[in-house]
Amino acid sequence: MTMTATPVEDIHPIARSEAEHLAAVENGRVLDLLASLPDDEWSKPTDCTGWDVRALSAHLLGGMESFCSVRQLVHIMRAARKEAGDGSFVDAMTAVQIRERADLTHAELLDRLAEAGPRSARFRSRMPALFRAMPMKEELLSGETETWKMGYLLDTILTRDTWMHRVDLARATRWELELSAEHDGRIVADAVAEWARRHGEPFTLVLTGPAGGTFTQGSGGGSITLDAVELCRIFSGRGTGSGLLTQEVPF
Repeated sequence: MTMTATPVEDIHPIARSEAEHLAAVENGRVLDLLASLPDDEWSKPTDCTGWDVRALSAHLLGGMESFCSVRQLVHIMRAARKEAGDGSFVDAMTAVQIRERADLTHAELLDRLAEAGPRSARFRSRMPALFRAMPMKEELLSGETETWKMGYLLDTILTRDTWMHRVDLARATRWELELSAEHDGRIVADAVAEWARRHGEPFTLVLTGPAGGTFTQGSGGGSITLDAVELCRIFSGRGTGSGLLTQEVPF
Protein backbone atom coordinates (compact mmCIF):
# COMPACT_ATOMS: atom_id res chain seq x y z
CA MET A 1 0.00 0.00 0.00
CA THR A 2 1.33 3.44 -0.93
CA MET A 3 1.05 6.05 1.82
CA THR A 4 -0.40 9.38 0.71
CA ALA A 5 2.20 12.13 0.85
CA THR A 6 1.45 15.31 2.77
CA PRO A 7 2.80 18.59 1.37
CA VAL A 8 4.43 20.38 4.30
CA GLU A 9 2.66 23.62 3.40
CA ASP A 10 -0.59 21.88 4.41
CA ILE A 11 0.70 21.32 7.95
CA HIS A 12 -0.36 24.26 10.06
CA PRO A 13 1.73 25.21 13.11
CA ILE A 14 0.29 24.01 16.40
CA ALA A 15 -2.42 26.48 17.31
CA ARG A 16 -3.34 27.73 20.75
CA SER A 17 -6.66 25.90 20.40
CA GLU A 18 -4.95 22.46 20.22
CA ALA A 19 -1.86 23.15 22.31
CA GLU A 20 -3.55 22.52 25.67
CA HIS A 21 -4.71 19.04 24.65
CA LEU A 22 -1.29 18.06 23.25
CA ALA A 23 0.45 19.31 26.39
CA ALA A 24 -1.96 17.52 28.73
CA VAL A 25 -1.60 14.22 26.87
CA GLU A 26 2.19 14.49 26.76
CA ASN A 27 2.45 15.38 30.45
CA GLY A 28 0.26 12.39 31.25
CA ARG A 29 2.41 10.02 29.19
CA VAL A 30 5.55 11.16 30.99
CA LEU A 31 3.86 10.45 34.31
CA ASP A 32 2.73 7.01 33.14
CA LEU A 33 6.27 6.08 32.06
CA LEU A 34 7.89 7.26 35.29
CA ALA A 35 5.23 5.61 37.45
CA SER A 36 6.06 2.27 35.83
CA LEU A 37 9.76 2.42 36.75
CA PRO A 38 11.21 0.45 39.68
CA ASP A 39 13.56 2.38 41.97
CA ASP A 40 16.74 0.98 40.39
CA GLU A 41 15.86 2.57 37.03
CA TRP A 42 15.97 6.14 38.37
CA SER A 43 19.77 6.26 38.53
CA LYS A 44 20.33 5.24 34.91
CA PRO A 45 22.09 7.81 32.68
CA THR A 46 20.15 9.48 29.87
CA ASP A 47 21.16 11.01 26.54
CA CYS A 48 21.21 14.38 28.33
CA THR A 49 24.81 14.74 29.51
CA GLY A 50 25.07 14.79 33.29
CA TRP A 51 21.43 13.90 33.89
CA ASP A 52 20.22 10.54 35.10
CA VAL A 53 16.53 9.57 35.07
CA ARG A 54 16.03 11.21 38.49
CA ALA A 55 17.51 14.54 37.41
CA LEU A 56 15.61 14.53 34.12
CA SER A 57 12.39 13.86 36.02
CA ALA A 58 13.09 16.83 38.29
CA HIS A 59 13.61 19.02 35.23
CA LEU A 60 10.31 17.85 33.74
CA LEU A 61 8.50 18.53 37.00
CA GLY A 62 10.16 21.94 37.22
CA GLY A 63 9.12 22.75 33.68
CA MET A 64 5.50 21.94 34.44
CA GLU A 65 5.39 23.67 37.83
CA SER A 66 7.05 26.79 36.43
CA PHE A 67 3.98 27.24 34.21
CA CYS A 68 1.28 26.47 36.77
CA SER A 69 0.78 29.99 38.13
CA VAL A 70 1.99 33.55 37.73
CA ARG A 71 3.80 33.30 41.07
CA GLN A 72 5.75 30.24 40.03
CA LEU A 73 6.54 31.70 36.62
CA VAL A 74 7.88 34.92 38.13
CA HIS A 75 9.96 32.91 40.62
CA ILE A 76 11.68 30.72 38.01
CA MET A 77 12.33 33.64 35.64
CA ARG A 78 13.94 35.71 38.40
CA ALA A 79 15.96 32.78 39.69
CA ALA A 80 17.11 31.83 36.19
CA ARG A 81 18.19 35.39 35.34
CA LYS A 82 20.26 35.50 38.53
CA GLU A 83 21.76 32.07 37.84
CA ALA A 84 22.50 32.75 34.18
CA GLY A 85 24.52 35.93 34.41
CA ASP A 86 25.91 36.24 30.87
CA GLY A 87 25.22 32.57 30.12
CA SER A 88 22.24 30.64 28.77
CA PHE A 89 18.91 31.53 30.36
CA VAL A 90 17.42 28.12 29.52
CA ASP A 91 20.41 26.23 30.97
CA ALA A 92 20.12 28.32 34.12
CA MET A 93 16.41 27.65 34.36
CA THR A 94 16.87 23.88 34.14
CA ALA A 95 19.66 24.00 36.75
CA VAL A 96 17.38 25.83 39.18
CA GLN A 97 14.51 23.44 38.49
CA ILE A 98 16.62 20.38 39.27
CA ARG A 99 18.30 21.89 42.34
CA GLU A 100 15.02 23.00 43.90
CA ARG A 101 13.59 19.47 43.59
CA ALA A 102 16.70 17.50 44.54
CA ASP A 103 15.32 16.34 47.90
CA LEU A 104 12.02 14.94 46.63
CA THR A 105 11.45 11.20 46.86
CA HIS A 106 10.34 9.30 43.78
CA ALA A 107 6.82 9.11 45.20
CA GLU A 108 6.77 12.86 45.86
CA LEU A 109 7.97 13.55 42.32
CA LEU A 110 5.19 11.40 40.89
CA ASP A 111 2.53 13.02 43.08
CA ARG A 112 3.61 16.49 42.04
CA LEU A 113 3.81 15.51 38.36
CA ALA A 114 0.25 14.21 38.58
CA GLU A 115 -0.91 17.56 39.96
CA ALA A 116 1.23 19.83 37.79
CA GLY A 117 0.67 18.18 34.40
CA PRO A 118 -2.97 19.19 33.84
CA ARG A 119 -2.53 22.54 35.61
CA SER A 120 0.43 23.49 33.46
CA ALA A 121 -1.39 22.65 30.22
CA ARG A 122 -4.35 24.82 31.27
CA PHE A 123 -2.23 27.72 32.51
CA ARG A 124 -0.16 27.88 29.33
CA SER A 125 -3.27 27.98 27.15
CA ARG A 126 -4.73 30.86 29.15
CA MET A 127 -1.79 33.23 29.04
CA PRO A 128 -2.88 36.67 27.75
CA ALA A 129 -2.10 37.84 24.24
CA LEU A 130 0.28 40.55 25.48
CA PHE A 131 2.47 37.96 27.22
CA ARG A 132 2.30 35.58 24.26
CA ALA A 133 3.57 38.34 21.95
CA MET A 134 6.59 39.14 24.13
CA PRO A 135 9.97 38.40 22.46
CA MET A 136 12.55 36.11 24.01
CA LYS A 137 16.05 35.29 22.80
CA GLU A 138 17.28 31.70 22.67
CA GLU A 139 20.65 30.28 21.66
CA LEU A 140 20.49 27.25 19.37
CA LEU A 141 22.90 24.31 19.37
CA SER A 142 24.64 25.94 16.42
CA GLY A 143 25.48 28.93 18.59
CA GLU A 144 23.15 31.21 16.65
CA THR A 145 20.65 33.28 18.61
CA GLU A 146 17.00 33.50 17.58
CA THR A 147 14.18 35.68 18.80
CA TRP A 148 10.99 33.78 19.57
CA LYS A 149 7.57 34.92 20.66
CA MET A 150 6.49 33.56 24.02
CA GLY A 151 3.49 31.98 22.29
CA TYR A 152 5.86 29.71 20.35
CA LEU A 153 7.44 28.61 23.62
CA LEU A 154 4.06 28.01 25.28
CA ASP A 155 2.33 26.20 22.42
CA THR A 156 5.18 24.31 20.79
CA ILE A 157 8.58 24.21 22.47
CA LEU A 158 7.50 23.21 25.98
CA THR A 159 5.55 20.24 24.61
CA ARG A 160 8.35 19.28 22.22
CA ASP A 161 10.80 19.41 25.13
CA THR A 162 8.64 17.12 27.26
CA TRP A 163 8.09 14.74 24.33
CA MET A 164 11.80 14.48 23.57
CA HIS A 165 12.62 13.90 27.21
CA ARG A 166 10.07 11.08 27.28
CA VAL A 167 12.06 9.57 24.43
CA ASP A 168 15.21 10.06 26.53
CA LEU A 169 13.60 8.29 29.48
CA ALA A 170 12.44 5.36 27.38
CA ARG A 171 15.89 4.94 25.82
CA ALA A 172 17.62 5.14 29.21
CA THR A 173 15.37 2.56 30.85
CA ARG A 174 14.50 0.50 27.75
CA TRP A 175 10.85 0.74 28.71
CA GLU A 176 8.31 0.87 25.91
CA LEU A 177 7.75 4.27 24.33
CA GLU A 178 4.04 4.89 23.85
CA LEU A 179 3.41 6.34 20.38
CA SER A 180 0.28 7.13 18.40
CA ALA A 181 -0.41 8.77 15.06
CA GLU A 182 -2.89 11.23 16.55
CA HIS A 183 -0.66 12.59 19.32
CA ASP A 184 2.98 11.84 18.52
CA GLY A 185 2.38 12.03 14.78
CA ARG A 186 1.09 15.60 15.19
CA ILE A 187 4.17 16.66 17.14
CA VAL A 188 6.48 15.04 14.59
CA ALA A 189 4.62 16.53 11.61
CA ASP A 190 4.82 20.01 13.15
CA ALA A 191 8.59 19.60 13.61
CA VAL A 192 8.96 18.36 10.02
CA ALA A 193 7.07 21.38 8.68
CA GLU A 194 9.28 23.74 10.66
CA TRP A 195 12.39 21.92 9.43
CA ALA A 196 11.16 22.36 5.86
CA ARG A 197 10.52 26.08 6.36
CA ARG A 198 13.96 26.54 7.84
CA HIS A 199 15.95 24.97 4.98
CA GLY A 200 13.53 25.71 2.10
CA GLU A 201 14.78 22.88 -0.15
CA PRO A 202 12.70 20.29 -2.02
CA PHE A 203 12.51 16.77 -0.54
CA THR A 204 10.45 13.64 -0.03
CA LEU A 205 10.59 12.35 3.55
CA VAL A 206 9.30 8.91 4.50
CA LEU A 207 9.06 8.45 8.26
CA THR A 208 8.46 4.99 9.67
CA GLY A 209 6.82 3.97 12.92
CA PRO A 210 3.50 4.90 14.58
CA ALA A 211 4.36 8.63 14.55
CA GLY A 212 5.50 8.62 10.92
CA GLY A 213 4.14 9.55 7.52
CA THR A 214 5.28 10.74 4.11
CA PHE A 215 5.98 14.44 3.58
CA THR A 216 7.03 16.48 0.55
CA GLN A 217 8.20 19.95 -0.35
CA GLY A 218 8.57 21.11 -3.93
CA SER A 219 9.77 18.74 -6.62
CA GLY A 220 13.06 17.28 -7.76
CA GLY A 221 14.57 16.91 -4.30
CA GLY A 222 16.14 13.86 -2.74
CA SER A 223 14.34 11.17 -0.77
CA ILE A 224 14.99 10.38 2.89
CA THR A 225 13.63 7.37 4.79
CA LEU A 226 14.04 7.29 8.55
CA ASP A 227 12.28 6.34 11.79
CA ALA A 228 10.15 9.26 13.00
CA VAL A 229 11.56 9.33 16.52
CA GLU A 230 15.14 9.10 15.26
CA LEU A 231 14.49 12.05 12.93
CA CYS A 232 13.51 14.20 15.90
CA ARG A 233 16.55 13.02 17.82
CA ILE A 234 18.65 14.29 14.90
CA PHE A 235 16.74 17.58 14.81
CA SER A 236 17.46 18.06 18.52
CA GLY A 237 21.18 17.26 18.28
CA ARG A 238 20.93 13.85 19.96
CA GLY A 239 21.62 12.05 16.68
CA THR A 240 23.64 12.98 13.62
CA GLY A 241 22.57 13.44 10.02
CA SER A 242 23.93 14.73 6.73
CA GLY A 243 22.61 16.98 3.99
CA LEU A 244 19.26 18.49 4.89
CA LEU A 245 19.34 16.60 8.18
CA THR A 246 22.01 18.97 9.47
CA GLN A 247 19.26 21.61 9.81
CA GLU A 248 18.48 22.01 13.51
CA VAL A 249 14.90 22.27 14.79
CA PRO A 250 14.44 23.55 18.36
CA PHE A 251 13.33 20.96 20.88
